[in-house]
Amino acid sequence: MVFGIRAVIEAIDSGKEIESLFIQRGLSGSLLLELKALIKEHNIGYQQVPVEKLNRITRKNHQGVIAVISPITYQNIEDILPEIYEKGETPLLLMLDGVTDVRNMGAIARTAECAGVHAIIVPKKGSAEINPDAIKTSAGALYKIPVCRQDSLGKTGKFLIDSGVQLVVSTEKTKDSVYDVDYTVPTCVIMGAEDVGVSDDLIRISDKLAKIPMFGGIGSLNVSVSAGVVIYEAIRQRNIQ
Repeated sequence: MVFGIRAVIEAIDSGKEIESLFIQRGLSGSLLLELKALIKEHNIGYQQVPVEKLNRITRKNHQGVIAVISPITYQNIEDILPEIYEKGETPLLLMLDGVTDVRNMGAIARTAECAGVHAIIVPKKGSAEINPDAIKTSAGALYKIPVCRQDSLGKTGKFLIDSGVQLVVSTEKTKDSVYDVDYTVPTCVIMGAEDVGVSDDLIRISDKLAKIPMFGGIGSLNVSVSAGVVIYEAIRQRNIQ
């Protein structure tokens, strides 16, 4: 955690990944203008909050600004995908749309890393923070698997399609089973938040919709469990060829 306007400016200038940024509501001054220019340049999201919230985070002199530094370095899928192809490997990617629980994020990352998923794709806004709880739940997997934080999942989805990757959305809005999909081709599995699922924008551009069969009374799985089911079906298919 970094607090103080100058300290946060220096952190951004040095290339630190900002996980979250809090700015006191009503704050002003030339130094703040310099910080906001950097925020705009680096496309960093921030929240304007009352001073009471900042005081709850730290008792030290925060000057109205607190930043949380990410423990990992985010990557771009536009850089990673060509490398996968160059190695002669078949891409297996995981996109998380609106998964905000840090423990779910950690559990999914652990499964994905164990299964050999090439990268996890998340949006810049509306995604779980990569914080100590997420790292702990992932058993360190978040240090090993590339995490790509993208401006727009819709644009990223179209990039993947143009790059020969099929988009497979895990959703209840279909009769087709996850076991009927061919995962031996380049694939990006898309998982959504448990309450609202995958966004309509991603569903519209996807190649396949697939659901996990349910036979009990509850009718739904935790998103980290669902991700494991689909990922390992892909691994099963690829390993029997």
